[in-house]
Order: sequence, then C-alpha cells, then structure tokens
Amino acid sequence: MCVPNITPRLSLMAVGDLRDALTALERGQGPTAITALMSIDTESWQAIEHRLAAVGGDFRRLLERAGLTPGPAGPLG
Repeated sequence: MCVPNITPRLSLMAVGDLRDALTALERGQGPTAITALMSIDTESWQAIEHRLAAVGGDFRRLLERAGLTPGPAGPLG
C-alpha cells in the first residue's frame, strides 16, 4: 500500500501570526514576537518548516538573513 505524501497546510491565521511576529522583531518588540510565534498551530509550524527545508533553510537562518537574529545581539536580546 502506498501512503500519499501529504504536505502540512499553513493556515491563514498562522500566516498572519508569522507576519505579526516578523513585524514585531523588526520593531525590536521581542515579547510581542514571541507571543505571535506561540500562537501558530502545530500543523502550520510543520508547513513552515517543510517549506523552509525545501529551500535549504530553517527558521533561524531565515531570521539571520533578514537581520532579525534572536539572541544577545538581536532584537530579542
């Protein structure tokens, strides 16, 4: 029996939460960014990770490339 390759779906709500998180990071609002990221449902996180992996990256690398690296030197530090 062949199991279909089902790609996780990214919900519209999660897209908005991700946008809000990235906007908050850009503004230096770390706690707001964390709240938005924590609002993303599990299936949407899987979809985000799947899409980033398809282009050879991960969420941390996306943030680094955008200049939004979390940590002591970044907006969450």
